[in-house]
Amino acid sequence: MRHVIRTAAAGLAAALTAVLVPVAQAGAEEPPAPRVDLRVLVVDDGGPAVDAIGSALDDAGTPYTTVDLTDAGRPTVDADFLGDTVDGRPRARYQGVVLPGENPFGADSPETAALAAYEREFGVRQVDAYTYANPAVGLNWARDPGYAGPLDGRTARVTAAGKAGPFGYLEGGVPFEDNDPRIDESYGYLAVPLADPPEGAVFTPYVEMTVPGTEAKGSLVGEYVHDGRSELVVTFAYNRYQTQYRLLARGIVAWLTGGVHLGVDRNHFAVHVDDVLAADDRWNTELNCTPGDVDCGEAGEGVESDPIRMTAADAEYAARWSADRGLTLDLAFNGGGSVAHRAENGGADPLADRLLADRDDHRWINHTYDHPFLGCVQDTTVVPWRCATDEDGNTVWTSREFIAAQIEDNLVWATAHHLEVDPSELVTGEHSGLVTLPQQPVDNPDLAPALADNGVAWLASDSSRESRQRAVGPALTVPRHPMNIFYNAGRTVEQVDEYNWIYTRASDGGSGICETAPNTTCLDAPLDVPAGYESHIVPLEARIALRHVLSNDPRPHFVHQSNLAEDRIAYPALNRILDDYDDLFADNAPLVNLPMRDIGEEMARRTAWRGALDGGNVTAHRTGDTVTVVAPAGVDVPVTVPEGTTRRVDGTGRSVGEAYAGLRTGWVDADAGEQRVTFDLGGAPTPPPNPEGPKEPEGPEGPVDRCLPELPRFPELVDLLDLLEELCGRLTAEAERFTTPDGKPRTPVGVLEPVPYGPGDTTVRTGG
Repeated sequence: MRHVIRTAAAGLAAALTAVLVPVAQAGAEEPPAPRVDLRVLVVDDGGPAVDAIGSALDDAGTPYTTVDLTDAGRPTVDADFLGDTVDGRPRARYQGVVLPGENPFGADSPETAALAAYEREFGVRQVDAYTYANPAVGLNWARDPGYAGPLDGRTARVTAAGKAGPFGYLEGGVPFEDNDPRIDESYGYLAVPLADPPEGAVFTPYVEMTVPGTEAKGSLVGEYVHDGRSELVVTFAYNRYQTQYRLLARGIVAWLTGGVHLGVDRNHFAVHVDDVLAADDRWNTELNCTPGDVDCGEAGEGVESDPIRMTAADAEYAARWSADRGLTLDLAFNGGGSVAHRAENGGADPLADRLLADRDDHRWINHTYDHPFLGCVQDTTVVPWRCATDEDGNTVWTSREFIAAQIEDNLVWATAHHLEVDPSELVTGEHSGLVTLPQQPVDNPDLAPALADNGVAWLASDSSRESRQRAVGPALTVPRHPMNIFYNAGRTVEQVDEYNWIYTRASDGGSGICETAPNTTCLDAPLDVPAGYESHIVPLEARIALRHVLSNDPRPHFVHQSNLAEDRIAYPALNRILDDYDDLFADNAPLVNLPMRDIGEEMARRTAWRGALDGGNVTAHRTGDTVTVVAPAGVDVPVTVPEGTTRRVDGTGRSVGEAYAGLRTGWVDADAGEQRVTFDLGGAPTPPPNPEGPKEPEGPEGPVDRCLPELPRFPELVDLLDLLEELCGRLTAEAERFTTPDGKPRTPVGVLEPVPYGPGDTTVRTGG
């Protein structure tokens, strides 16, 4: 068979040479550079791996088109779907392709062939979101050496090639979660690259893990260059929430797009400390409620108050900790708390004195003067409280004048004490004034006018109640993540006791709330007091917060001043978050610590950008080294591009964004009348899948026998000869080794068939 093909190829080459030489002599012009639209094609099988990559694109604001394989009416993926011609220039509609596996359309599918031809023509890359190790993706079967099974609790490593390539923002280790030892949470295949790959094919591991029982390294993420195309091969199952995926998501998208795409992805972390200068009521471990709180009711009557308030030593520690950890805390303060303390202590307030002396070590946010409830007037004669009503049954609201005075008086106090505060930022006590279910299903109608009276543009809200930003009169909300470190706990024993009360079944001495409240998980058994704080609460809170950080979520977290007092219980959790982050990320991907205003603006920009995308009002494409984006006037554009990229403005080049994770990333401010933004990539490398062309694999005696004879490599014949070489190579004994007589992949004896997404539970599991 090989001899026949050689002879035919030689004859065909000679004939075509005679035909094509006159064309070459005619001096034909170079074809125009293709246009590649900045949009990703996602072929979705409904599984969690494709969903996870889609979530990363969503979070960043990267546009994509989904083809749902489960939809009988879906479009056919063919040449017309993938590309066309615009102004005489070939156009690729998608800059990258995400598939559930290497071939979701089936063997010999015309759609598979169309995708392969498209990727070769335009240099478009393909991500195989989750597949099993097999020769079709450049890997041996997962055996001798190899492994197929759960990966929980193991740690993968980024290879030197991975660090030099798409995963250079990682320190090296990629730990796989093991949140519940009773459940297999992640399944995967570890295999080594083919020792004798097809001619010109190369597999480069980017993320590896040691094969159990051996010293061999098996690939979990790697690049397979073959057939004029490039695939990123992922051989472990994951969902959008798991740490191992979130660590790699940025690199997967960067590899897929060649580092040029719309969207911004950074790791954000900000910590707000509420009630600073005020005091917080204390949890009573005997009564299982908080005397002084309206919901303690009769149980707290007659119990002596024991409020928690920071000391000067606590304030000094906070400033020192912030400097040591490189994280600026945002202190939401109540000036009236200091005034009341001085009145009760002969004019002395060492805490305020210390905080004011260290004023420049923190950021400051107006938290109202006295921290009153600013929603409906509360009727506390019943537990739980309800909104008071007038004689006509109408809700009685806290007035506009009272709310405005609370905002203004705190700013006056700050000015008198030379405290720099942004008057556009506000945190109301308990986020009051906003919807408070179930008692208050609407905002206080007097809240928005009071915000307008004081120029408030950014209003804190509780993301566990309202996760999305919304308008409240002239202001936009800034949702904040509450940490499960309670406002009424200054000591570890109080924190653990209350935690047990909330998250323990009634039969175990708890409240049983966890058995009836949605989205709440009961503890298997009460936590040990006080050891349970360090062993359970701290790692859980750190894991939840780190999940937010790794999800490109700019929303801040918040604790209370009581958590910086006494046992200073906030710091172990904050330290764990920062330590874990430092262990995972390289210096080129620092935590982004934004003030409240900037967080609000980031969220508002994302909302406007998402609206423009959803409305079909954004187009973007790359032609050579030029990127052009057309967006609605006034909508800022998020971009990620290589170093050296500039934006064209009035004939000059301006730098783009900031350096982050090895690329330039940021928002490009759109002027009021501007609709078109142009970038010069500055010759940023965009290598084809195999920039050096097919290589002759060498053995002991030199180059291996070629399938086709050596022929003159006229430019007109290069593509044809390469195609014939590829066709011929598919008929070799090496290829036959991995296929059955009917052309299907051959699974060696003892090798597991692919597990679609691994056994066990891949859903998110939270406790507390």
